[in-house]
Amino acid sequence: MTNFIKRFNRCACLALVALSTTFGFTVGSASSAFAGEIDFGKVGEPINLVVGYQPYYTESWSGMVMRDKKFYEKYLPKGSTVEFSIGLQGAVIVNAMLAGKQHIGYMGDMPAIVSTTKQDVADIRIVATLGLGFDQCNIFLARPDAPKFANSKEAIKWLGGKQVAVPKGSCTDRFAQAVFKHMGVEPAAYLNQNIEVITSGFRAGKLDAAVIWEPTASRLVEEGLAKRIASGASVNENDGGFLAMRGDLIKQRPDVVKAWLNAELDAQLFLADPKNAQQVTRMAVEQTTGFSEKVLWSSLYGKYPESQGGVPVRISLPYTITPEASALITKAAAFLYSVKSINSEKLRPEAVMPEFTQAILKERGLKAPIGAVKAMPDSAYKGK
Repeated sequence: MTNFIKRFNRCACLALVALSTTFGFTVGSASSAFAGEIDFGKVGEPINLVVGYQPYYTESWSGMVMRDKKFYEKYLPKGSTVEFSIGLQGAVIVNAMLAGKQHIGYMGDMPAIVSTTKQDVADIRIVATLGLGFDQCNIFLARPDAPKFANSKEAIKWLGGKQVAVPKGSCTDRFAQAVFKHMGVEPAAYLNQNIEVITSGFRAGKLDAAVIWEPTASRLVEEGLAKRIASGASVNENDGGFLAMRGDLIKQRPDVVKAWLNAELDAQLFLADPKNAQQVTRMAVEQTTGFSEKVLWSSLYGKYPESQGGVPVRISLPYTITPEASALITKAAAFLYSVKSINSEKLRPEAVMPEFTQAILKERGLKAPIGAVKAMPDSAYKGK
């Protein structure tokens, strides 16, 4: 009976954490009965890692590159194994890391920040920046028959009194609320809907607009279900992706942390090279379902007009936690606190650890940002 109660408490606590991360309410003091450390072995020994990543979130595609190119094999101790696990959204990866089922996670800014605040369950730290951008998570879409707008700000003003959907608690939610407040726009309804429901809403003509991330934004545009009208560039609101690791892994195996982050640097350098665009797109096709090759190429490399929030740089690759990345974390944490998703407006000092990436950049003679993914005209697409 005692073992049954322990198992029940563990499942109940994980369920609460999952709901908290996904829907934005606060879990109280989580049970620490299952918050014990994982044994990752001694420095230099082979290790078995499980890595959560999001091929359905373009800004974290260095994880997708890592899975395909296996750059980690050059740096991890011989005999190590790596298992990659797809998360359809960051909350799924956070929950797996808290439960000890995954050890490293590629995710957007909001779930990454939330993960560091659940130390009563497990200690998770942000150790690197995957990318920063203005139109990866911050994209406004409108129904296809919406008026033709002169510019993005006119388009955003049109949203007043309209039906607008967004996955609440996500980076899109923070962006949309910041934009509406800044521009004095009040939608008739601000709906909490996931990507699937938003897609159905556009298809059925029940939505006027939504705020979503790549590559789904490009897919809805390509399929004619919506049109792009603005992005974070329209109002100077950025977004980001971050790499998180369990604290016990960092504590026990600094050799593995350094190895993985060296491989991550290789992956970001690969991503930044325009000659690899078609190869990266192929990886995305192989690791996702429901997206055409052209849509996946457009989501990372496509060039959009400035009037639709287009930018010359789709993703900047700082790699380490630069002042710009740190400012985004601070801003996003304040938003999460305001909607009661986390218990403190400021993260604990050890929640963000830039020292590993800073040391690696110095050793390799590089400086942040280490590169960028630049927008390309449609003529640059060489796929099917």
